[in-house]
Amino acid sequence: MADIEVRPHGPYRVSGLPLARARMELGQQGHDQDWVTYPAIDTADQADPDGTYFLCRCGQSAIKPFCDGTHKRSGFDGTETADTTAYREKARVMEGDGVVVRDARLLCEHAGFCMLPDTHVWKMVQSTDPEVLETMKGMIDHCPSGALTRAADTQADDDEPDLPTQVLVVDDGPYLVTGGAQVAGAGPDGTAYEARNRMTLCRCGASKNKPFCDGSHAASGFRDG
Repeated sequence: MADIEVRPHGPYRVSGLPLARARMELGQQGHDQDWVTYPAIDTADQADPDGTYFLCRCGQSAIKPFCDGTHKRSGFDGTETADTTAYREKARVMEGDGVVVRDARLLCEHAGFCMLPDTHVWKMVQSTDPEVLETMKGMIDHCPSGALTRAADTQADDDEPDLPTQVLVVDDGPYLVTGGAQVAGAGPDGTAYEARNRMTLCRCGASKNKPFCDGSHAASGFRDG
């Protein structure tokens, strides 16, 4: 069984993963402030005897982040539209000085860690300045969706941050799933999405790349309360 199962036009069924809240806090350099994580969320009152709990996917639950069945009354359309192609097959490859950056734009949730006031990752990868490249690597490592990754060369595995397997409820944003948790779709065959170290799942209900976040929560004014 997958760690996270997308229920048809319904919530995420989560098995055995710790849950906590988090917020993005950008420093002046864009990448120099890490995620701020709150204490774990107690799921005991919401979980089944085996520890399974259900997270809202329609964005309308009165007990966010948990599901309260509102999706049934509202007619939520949770049709999955995400491309199931493996990350490396769909990512753009940019080769720099001792680093290869990959970018899969469809996975971007527009958190902004890839930008600085006067430059951005796509420009920085062309630099030969070691300091610039190190700064760029830190920015990539903060990308919540893993749309951006880095590796030593085109054949090497991605250099990924060491992250626990968990679900983080981002304030007024998506679910940040880390540590390689397995997500399975709602189709009849339960097709599994590629397990990755960093993923962001939609919880506002408005993404056009379901089940993944595409940043629509910002445009729709989604709020936790």
